[in-house]
Amino acid sequence: MSAERPSLPPVRLHTEAELARDALAAPLLARAVRLARWAGPATRVGAGGELVEAQLPEAAQHLGLGDDEDGAAYASEAWRLAVDTGLVDFEDPQDADGTGEGDAEGTVTAGENLALLTSGSPQDVLAIWLDGLEAVHADATAPAFDDFADLIGEDGSVDFDALDWDPEEEAEFLDGVLGNLYLLTLSEAGPADGPVPLPALAASVVVPDDMGEPTDDVLEQVSEAMMRLDDQFRVLEPIGIVEYRPVDETLLTEEGEEATPPADDEDVTRYGMVKLTPLGLYGIRERMLEAGVDAPAVGDLADKGADALLDGIAYYPEEAARTEVGLWLGRRGAEGAEAAAVELLDAARGGDRRAPLRRLHCQQALALVGPEAEPAVRAVLGDPELGGLARVWLAERGAADVPAPPESMIFWLAVDTIAAQLDADGDLDELQELVEGLSGQHSGFFDEAWRVEHPATAEVLEAMGRLHSDRGAAKAARKAAYKARSRQQS
Repeated sequence: MSAERPSLPPVRLHTEAELARDALAAPLLARAVRLARWAGPATRVGAGGELVEAQLPEAAQHLGLGDDEDGAAYASEAWRLAVDTGLVDFEDPQDADGTGEGDAEGTVTAGENLALLTSGSPQDVLAIWLDGLEAVHADATAPAFDDFADLIGEDGSVDFDALDWDPEEEAEFLDGVLGNLYLLTLSEAGPADGPVPLPALAASVVVPDDMGEPTDDVLEQVSEAMMRLDDQFRVLEPIGIVEYRPVDETLLTEEGEEATPPADDEDVTRYGMVKLTPLGLYGIRERMLEAGVDAPAVGDLADKGADALLDGIAYYPEEAARTEVGLWLGRRGAEGAEAAAVELLDAARGGDRRAPLRRLHCQQALALVGPEAEPAVRAVLGDPELGGLARVWLAERGAADVPAPPESMIFWLAVDTIAAQLDADGDLDELQELVEGLSGQHSGFFDEAWRVEHPATAEVLEAMGRLHSDRGAAKAARKAAYKARSRQQS
């Protein structure tokens, strides 16, 4: 009975203010900001806006880095990010003699985005950071040049085919890995707040789902993927999306060398560990949304109508659904509690396939409304679709003067309840317990249940036939399902 559902569970994001603070604290962006504020009219750049080589030692010194090649490389990386994110603007260099020849240099000015980092909103800061993430993602998927000179032909052109590099394939690989890491971070069966071993992450994009024991060829591919990811996560970590413990360098070998075996074979941390940060969850989700992926976040439905709320939380984990409803009710305040209950009950009506699950979540949402919901609940006691859940809600609160339901409503509610749980794909043991409990409350349940005027009657009875542990009851359920199907078709 399952309807279309989101491919990812909802994420609970930090506030935009918290995320903006994290973005400003990301080492690479922080260094880019410092260089943007350091730059002035005397700062010289090349044709692509890069700092000329003579400026790099001074830039590295300003950042408190060493005066060696590493310091210059970090300074160059930070400057590129400042250019890519609009923290600095540069004028195209022009030759002094206007001939178009020679080593011309341009100058830089402060970009508009530099001021936004201090005077703008958290959204402004995050937009700039996302531009930086895009640039760093491109760097992470760029080819490694072991010897760039070998790629340059006699005419000065670059032979990119010799790189054996497909930019779309590389980006797809990294996005697939980040998507799996995102899913593992959110999954109830995932690492919770712990890091993910790099071999497991590499295997998630290499090993086919239906493969039992991986072949030697597949294991070799996993090893190669690990090395790619090790390089890529080292590039991504400074922008703040991951916490990364790199692969132990003693495990890396040159051709013809033997690796140093781990002292503890069980110590998977030596093979790399990675964890998405709160900022990383935000950034990867933004990239997925831009790519058209359904990636919900808790709070998305707070300003929507009750119909969108009940449909939206249909397949949320219990805690996330409860939080979303709490945020939705919070927007309406105590004075709007009764009106919220009316809206929820109205949205729970319907004979479509998702209606039973909407009614289940409506009942759970009403529990959060509190006693203010009672007038709205009592108003639907005679409603054939809502009267059953209304009586359950009132009984759970110990309300007085609750009229007994007609027998037809009891059977209808039983079918509706099981239909909701079937759609929710809940725990099989709990579902079996529910099936046996409801059918056991009434002698001759299956003699009457097939007559229930509910769109899901036949499907529910078929499921009860599969789930019931008593062979006689299971057989009675299957016979009742056949009668219900015949009745629907007549």
